[in-house]
Amino acid sequence: MTRNRFTVLVLLATVMASLALWAQTPSGQDPATHIQHHIKFLTNQLGLTAAQQESATTIFTNAETSGKSIHNSLRDAHQSLQTAIQNNDTAAITTISNTIGNLTAQMVANQAKAEAAFYQVLTPEQQAKMKQFHERGPGGPMFHGGHHGPPPQ
Repeated sequence: MTRNRFTVLVLLATVMASLALWAQTPSGQDPATHIQHHIKFLTNQLGLTAAQQESATTIFTNAETSGKSIHNSLRDAHQSLQTAIQNNDTAAITTISNTIGNLTAQMVANQAKAEAAFYQVLTPEQQAKMKQFHERGPGGPMFHGGHHGPPPQ
């Protein structure tokens, strides 16, 4: 496989991974509403107390706020990448691909830190229930749309 083909394949994989991360808020739903629905779901599944709901809302709202700038930077990078592809600018493709990779890593870390912070406000029984959800598969039913479960103990 030539180097250019390999670069394009890696680029496409990176773009697809980035797009999957962008899909975390359902279409047409503002982030605050999405967070409210997520907290309601977690409350139903884990029996969150009012204090836990408040902490979770703060944690996920802060993560959303932090993630917004990353999301905007990713969108801009993807637009720049499209231009570089159209111009066959392989140097720019490499640079922008690295940027997209770094931004994607930041997005994943931002989400994982929020989930780790949430996990810490849970009781041991709730943590055990979260582990069960997480063990059911990638992302489990607890954290859908690109989220991952709590950290392993």
